[in-house]
Amino acid sequence: MYRAGPRCSWPGFDSCSRPFTACLSRLFSPVSYLSLTRCRQHRWRCAEVTFTCSDGPLCQHWISSIREQLATITSRPKHLLVYINPYGGKRQGKRIYEQKVAPLFAQAGVSTHVIVTEYANHARDHLKTEAELEKFDGVVCVGGDGMFSEIIHGLIWRTQIDNGVDPNCPDETLSGCSLRIGIIPAGSTDCICFATVGTNDPVTSALHIIVGDSQPMDVCSVHHNNTFLRYSVSLLGYGFYGDVLTDSERKRWMGPARYDLSGLKMFLTHHYYEGTVSYLPARGIIGTPRDAARCRSGCVVCQHNGQLHSERAEKSDGEWRTIRGKFLAINAASMSCACPRSPKGLSPAAHLADGTTDLILVRKCSRFDFLRHLLRHTSKDDQFDLTFVEVHRVRRFRFMPRHCQSDSELELDLQENSKHQIFSQICRDHPACGCAPAYSSWNCDGEILTHTAIDVRVHCQLINLFARGIEEPCLSVDAHRIFHLETL
Repeated sequence: MYRAGPRCSWPGFDSCSRPFTACLSRLFSPVSYLSLTRCRQHRWRCAEVTFTCSDGPLCQHWISSIREQLATITSRPKHLLVYINPYGGKRQGKRIYEQKVAPLFAQAGVSTHVIVTEYANHARDHLKTEAELEKFDGVVCVGGDGMFSEIIHGLIWRTQIDNGVDPNCPDETLSGCSLRIGIIPAGSTDCICFATVGTNDPVTSALHIIVGDSQPMDVCSVHHNNTFLRYSVSLLGYGFYGDVLTDSERKRWMGPARYDLSGLKMFLTHHYYEGTVSYLPARGIIGTPRDAARCRSGCVVCQHNGQLHSERAEKSDGEWRTIRGKFLAINAASMSCACPRSPKGLSPAAHLADGTTDLILVRKCSRFDFLRHLLRHTSKDDQFDLTFVEVHRVRRFRFMPRHCQSDSELELDLQENSKHQIFSQICRDHPACGCAPAYSSWNCDGEILTHTAIDVRVHCQLINLFARGIEEPCLSVDAHRIFHLETL
């Protein structure tokens, strides 16, 4: 049994230095409460602390006072809508929730309405049309990044419809979601949970939900010809990462190992793609993609740039810039995309809520150079200090693959190199020859987009999570927080 810690100033309180059973013999009304303690690697755990008092009425006064104080904390959720994906990752979602999360919610007095999803996009469709959101203080998903994507698509879409915003218009300013979202990790990578909490631990995530933490997060909307495609919060990848996802979908029977095999295969094929990237630079902000500082709990960059974005919401933000070329990969990272396999992520200095995304362009290069770039995701070296890699912090960007360019542009290219173009067309019609394909696919947070020509816009702090960002290891303030009290 834990000691009560520093001597309390409440009258009649005396912290017990002896085992609890020894105290029972001479003291009256033992009382216990649960508090949070920080462990290694950003994990939180629940600790039970017991104190005793010889005065029964005074003990009850303590209990009433603490409960009254807890009731005034409006940030703590009381009613949650929970979606469980029983098929994601290692198919442990339901067991994780029932054994590790549900008991904590019960102890904290949090009521839940649990829905076990039965098919793909079940949670998304339920949130769009059927869920009575006014009855809940938040939405919790038990699963991986795919399950989280379902939740945000349903919740954001529902919010826009309720507020009269057209989701199909790329120029519309989206309305922020009022309900916070909690993530109980139970997937293959759980990238989003790792980037916002610092660990993929279900108990830690549950405790962040219970104490009512809040972490704003940017969301990118993806459109094609004024038609909405998807929302993205982590990675949009064309070329290498799009090819890896496309190939891995054919190997789902392999489980998570399919990503390693597909990654190796795509590295060896070494396809590059031609296209045009146009982007709107983020101006007047603090922070760059090559900063040494990282986005952490209470990030001043997110606070400053978020405020700047709200002040400039109705103003033009500069001129568009255009880059044409041959690319092995085009990536847009709205967060670091860190995960246990890549602790630094694709863009280590990317921020969760600054209204920007880091546009990373990897031009055509040798296999050896591309391998150098990939290996830097796991090293301390600057990932962007390579001649064939460039990175831009942007608010919006568009991509047009070469095969979708205007007829006049294609006609000009054909005149310059007609023989090459003729054989390229033959190769596109008959890919068995082994020549490079004309275009790739976009990997949008683990889902394949149906179009390659896209318009991407960042919406600053559109959603809020039950999280607080990754905390610095030396942070010790608020190390113990009471979240429930019960008498023995």
